[in-house]
This record gives sequence, structure tokens and C-alpha cells, in this order.
Amino acid sequence: MLITLIQIAGYLIDTLRMIVIVQFVFSLLISFNVINTYNQFVAGVWQALNMLLEPFYGPLRRILPDTRPIDFAPMALLVALTIVEIILNNVARSVLS
Repeated sequence: MLITLIQIAGYLIDTLRMIVIVQFVFSLLISFNVINTYNQFVAGVWQALNMLLEPFYGPLRRILPDTRPIDFAPMALLVALTIVEIILNNVARSVLS
């Protein structure tokens, strides 16, 4: 049962990691004016991505130093997710052995 929960958590971590990467690529495309938020679809996707990730970014932004032009919250979240995934994998291995 514990292994199943760890596998589900790993899947959710992978999904969240992919959402962070998509949001990062979206922000680059918006920054370089490849796509703009005047398009209703783009604005909706951008708003949905930000609403999904803000609960994770908010606490990280309070901890990280203020670097105005560059937001390090996505990178910190990816590192934190990787650390959690490593811990979960090690717990799963210890349960199996």
C-alpha cells in the first residue's frame, strides 16, 4: 500500500514538474513577444498556469532573496521537487528490502 502511495506521489511530482516547465516556456514566449496576452486563449492558459503554481511559488518567494528581473522560484521548486522525489524513492527502496 505504501509503495502505491509513493508511486502516486511520484506521478504527481512529475506532473507538477511538467507544469512548471510549461509555465516557464510560456513566460519566455510572452517576454520575447512571440505570443501576447491580448489573445483570449493565451491569457486564459497563462492565468490558469499562474493560479496552479502560485501556492507553490508564494512560500518560495518569501524565502528567496528579492531579485526583481529574475524569478528563481520555478528553479527552486524544481530542485525541491527533485529532493522530495529522491526521498520518496529511498523510502520505497527501504520498504521493499
